[in-house]
Amino acid sequence: MGKIEKGIVCSVTGCGQPGVRSISRGQIAGSGLSAGGEGRRVYLCHEHYKVWKKSTKKDRDVERARWG
Repeated sequence: MGKIEKGIVCSVTGCGQPGVRSISRGQIAGSGLSAGGEGRRVYLCHEHYKVWKKSTKKDRDVERARWG
């Protein structure tokens, strides 16, 4: 049972929503979101995950093209 199933909250500063996705701390650097806490993983609620996805779409497309 992972931390998401246990009910961890969103790592973004000022947000108290339940987390639905986890990403590495390095991936959140270019998105403009400020994550508090320590550790390798950052947990995002649904709304902040959408913000992260939108802000990093171009970078992820480039990364996918490089591998495929």
